[in-house]
Amino acid sequence: MTVETTAAPNRRGLFGRRKPDEGPRAKFSQLLPYLLENKPAVAVVITLSIIGAVASIAQPLLVRQGITVFQDKQPWVWIAVLVIVVLVASALVSGFQHYLLQRMGTTVVYSVRKVLVRRLLGLPISEFDTRRTGDLVSRVGSDTTLLYAVVTQGLVDSIGGALTFLGALVAMAVIDPILLGLTVLVIGISIVGVGSLAGRIRIASQKQQTKVGELAASVTRAVGAIRTVRASNATEREIESVQQDAEGAWTMGIGVAKISALVVPIAAVALQLSVLVVLGVGGFRVASGALSIASLIAFVILLFTLIVPLGSAFGAVTSVSQALGALGRIQEIIDLPSEFELDRGVVAVAAIESDDAISFENVVFTYPESAHKSETEKVIAEVAPDALPEHDLTVLHGVSFAAAKGKRTALVGPSGAGKSTILSLIERFYDPTDGVVRLGGVDIRGLDRLDLRAQIGYVEQDAPVLAGTLRENLTLGTPDATDEQCIDVLHAVNLTEVLERNELGLDAPVGEDGIMLSGGERQRLAIARTLLSAPPILLLDESTSSLDGLNEQMLREAIDAVAENRTLIVIAHRLSTVVDSDQIVVLDHGRVVGIGTHSELVISTPLYKELAKHQLLV
Repeated sequence: MTVETTAAPNRRGLFGRRKPDEGPRAKFSQLLPYLLENKPAVAVVITLSIIGAVASIAQPLLVRQGITVFQDKQPWVWIAVLVIVVLVASALVSGFQHYLLQRMGTTVVYSVRKVLVRRLLGLPISEFDTRRTGDLVSRVGSDTTLLYAVVTQGLVDSIGGALTFLGALVAMAVIDPILLGLTVLVIGISIVGVGSLAGRIRIASQKQQTKVGELAASVTRAVGAIRTVRASNATEREIESVQQDAEGAWTMGIGVAKISALVVPIAAVALQLSVLVVLGVGGFRVASGALSIASLIAFVILLFTLIVPLGSAFGAVTSVSQALGALGRIQEIIDLPSEFELDRGVVAVAAIESDDAISFENVVFTYPESAHKSETEKVIAEVAPDALPEHDLTVLHGVSFAAAKGKRTALVGPSGAGKSTILSLIERFYDPTDGVVRLGGVDIRGLDRLDLRAQIGYVEQDAPVLAGTLRENLTLGTPDATDEQCIDVLHAVNLTEVLERNELGLDAPVGEDGIMLSGGERQRLAIARTLLSAPPILLLDESTSSLDGLNEQMLREAIDAVAENRTLIVIAHRLSTVVDSDQIVVLDHGRVVGIGTHSELVISTPLYKELAKHQLLV
């Protein structure tokens, strides 16, 4: 069975380089599902916006009426009191609306982060092969933070501002249509100018956020390998490398600032010019008797009432465009299918009669090309795709073998033979390009991944220790394990000293990446975590590579004890640790070149005999 992929449409410019204005696009409508999670708050904000708009329009009309009453020498105190009441009510409504918008903005960011984190941690492993960790972290952190502006500014300007704007236009039309026409002409020109800049700001902001993601990735890489960097006297080179990425983010930020700066003079000129036009033409109309002084004052107040939301909208263009640029990067990840969603269309295949726990049948596997390209090769491929020789990324070529239930199977062979890839296929980190991997006679592509992995314990070659405590590391896959079970498994892998080293016991911290443990202790802790879950199948990838002879022997005894009636598939470079396996599979360049016991392979398989000879086992 082969994996089919759909070629993406060609969106590249000259020499295959991606056009500079391309990138994930986002719309305000994509935020609506998150906003509508809090419908009562949205309804209250809309209601307050209507009340605020009515209050804003009522104030200049009341002032107009007050001036007229005062000129006619009629009682005016009640109007003054009403103006003050409306003013105070408008301020209170604005304050409460501001609180709700801030709360909604924070809630939207939280909701998007929840969705993004769930999607991010559920992506197929192949996605992590082609993306930088720091850039993914940046999308959860800085990119989501920018969405705050969309809610707190974009929402209030699109609802309250629009209502106030329209209400002011209607009132101004009633007072003097001629002045309104001149005002709309001036403001309309400015709106067209600012609108033309919004798209450029979004694109520039998206590029800036991409550079910020690259900076985060560089810092993550340097900090994660800080001891290697220091030991190699490469600190200055890493500083320069990170600073280059920081400079790239700065350059993109300056680009955003330059485009955003154009909004300010356009808005300022338009707003000031509209005021001057109204005062000039309005004064002439007052002098000619076509307009009363009270109406002119009311019109000017309405103009400023109209200008406030318009000015806020102009100011929000930059922040909202930046937020939409960030939303595009977020949406790019959210739109990717998780590995569980990829299984929804899979039809379960019926089991075949089998006494084997795991079996490979003519399995071929090819890694995605981008997963194995260096950064330099990726750049060259963008500029000149034909400049690099083609690489054969097929790592398994028709691999077939079976691991019997309750038996121990060892995978041996030189580096790069495909041993770790076999374990990755069993875990379904990847699916075969061709052929079938079966669990108990069932094609594993027809199994739910959670159910599949619940039956398998996997210790990676460089099994990580998570920042936290001993208990948190041990119970990662078995959260209900008791303290007694945790202590027993630590004793079994000879980690009693680590347990007694700190008075906190199981709650003792292990440091970032387990830095407070030795290499051998980290490996044993990873093995203890797997042994604690006691699954029916254990996959051990170089599980004793960091151990000395004494600890290796003790760990082998512990594995022997827990492995009783369980299936083990073990990868080892030290043949001494697997010579007593029920079956040894010898791999070379992705092909099976021998299967048998140690004594059989020494006779039948030259490669195995050579490996055994070098390790003094023959």
